[in-house]
Amino acid sequence: MNDVSGQGRKHSAESFAAELRRRIREGVKGYEAGAKLPTIREFAADAEEAVARGVAEKAIDRLRAEGLIESRRGSGSLVRASRVPRTSPGRLSADQWGRGLSIQAYDSADPPKAVDVTVGDVVPPAQVADALGVPPGGIVLSRYRRYVRGRRSVQLATAYLPTDLTRGTRIEHTDTGSGGTFARLAEQGFRPTRFVERVISRAPTPEEIDGVDGREGLSLRREGSLVFEITRHAYAGDRCVEVSLMVLDAEVYELVYEFPAGGDDK
Repeated sequence: MNDVSGQGRKHSAESFAAELRRRIREGVKGYEAGAKLPTIREFAADAEEAVARGVAEKAIDRLRAEGLIESRRGSGSLVRASRVPRTSPGRLSADQWGRGLSIQAYDSADPPKAVDVTVGDVVPPAQVADALGVPPGGIVLSRYRRYVRGRRSVQLATAYLPTDLTRGTRIEHTDTGSGGTFARLAEQGFRPTRFVERVISRAPTPEEIDGVDGREGLSLRREGSLVFEITRHAYAGDRCVEVSLMVLDAEVYELVYEFPAGGDDK
């Protein structure tokens, strides 16, 4: 182990968590962002650490809950790299997609990449059909994407749109072109003018972890993981023209909101 200030004394979960926290925050060698931490077994087997397995496990769990450590299936525990910002409402501004840019590019110069893009007609969930004004059992266009950061799956997203706005357009293609779906809607005379997003945090479902219908899931632990579930409605005037259902790894993303305070500046 490197830079062990607690050498020669027995650790409690609190003191060992404090020591690991210090190493991470000071960037001690082996504890830099992205570094893989020793396993619980390795911590317990290291005489210099003087820590029991149960103590090490509790300390790691505490730092994971604090957001300093993340765990990946097959990779163990790692010092968290910088989170991916998701900045609203700027990312949804017409100044962004109207200039032919993706909304993800607003958040980061190196945003997660969309893979496994699947486009097709589906019968949507009831709440989606209701929002889009589609009768029960009616068909809409579905656009599914999985987003990856490095080799890690960090987001699942499905957008639903009325077929009368998508037939014969690039929205039916896997590559919607510059500016994405919102730019194509604007070309049809349905420029999005308002968005409503609802966000909750929850545990992931087994399908979101394991995948379904041959699709990969998120790179999450089965126990203790959380996701952000975001439901976004896009409106052109009074008409809802898209409903997007997104599930984001809460260990990877941070939700950033920028908005004016209102009133007159004097």
